[in-house]
Amino acid sequence: MMNTPDILKKIIARKKVEIAECKNNIPENQMLDVAYKNHNTNNFYQALKDKVDTKQNAIIAEIKKASPSKGVLRENFNPVEIAESYEKSGATCLSVVTNKDFFQGNNQHLIDVCEAISIPILHKEFIIDSYQIYESRTLGADCILLIAACLNDQQIEDFTMQAININMDVLIEIHNIEELERTLQLRLPMIGVNNRNLHTFDVSLETTIELMKEIKEDTLIITESGILTSNDVAFMNKHNIYSFLVGEAFMRQDNPGKALQKIFGKNK
Repeated sequence: MMNTPDILKKIIARKKVEIAECKNNIPENQMLDVAYKNHNTNNFYQALKDKVDTKQNAIIAEIKKASPSKGVLRENFNPVEIAESYEKSGATCLSVVTNKDFFQGNNQHLIDVCEAISIPILHKEFIIDSYQIYESRTLGADCILLIAACLNDQQIEDFTMQAININMDVLIEIHNIEELERTLQLRLPMIGVNNRNLHTFDVSLETTIELMKEIKEDTLIITESGILTSNDVAFMNKHNIYSFLVGEAFMRQDNPGKALQKIFGKNK
């Protein structure tokens, strides 16, 4: 945690203020009650694993309007239309980015998408408080993202158990060997390897290839960032990686679903 990138420090600082405001509006015990009453989730992990086990590409197609490093990715932004195009084009799961200040998202995007489609959904947010886990479930998410660079070891463990207790899956995201070593002790069934260096914003697909050597074979590895072409997909398949989280390559195209098909094929 001592080497937290500046961009994450800014996001976390703003997120703390936002969470405090949310707790004033809806107390945590009230949010917890609602989350525990709604255990009907789709199995995010299993949906991916079923594809990967047969060496089919399992695609988490991401919905996001902007990013800190790239700015606005899509001016004409309709989350439901994008989600429906993804589902029709063979996406295995979806990822919805709700962060307001840095990604121009909001919680309503997640609510609307959950109501419109039937495949499992990841809530892509910077989770630093248990309140957000319960909120994710009330919004309709099936899985949460925990970013190792934002959390200490105890938080990762506690948040993981809290999510599991309300029937949600957890995708832990790491960027380097130090973060990987911190997460391996939990023996989570899936790990996301982000190929983007958050200090420089450089992207290298070799990050996944190098880190997978340290991950047990029965762990589902999801490669994130830098998958832009069918050649990138082929490169990962060659190294026995079949699960992907892709956003930017789709968001910049007129029809995100067709962009998915172009990079991954029909995937049906």
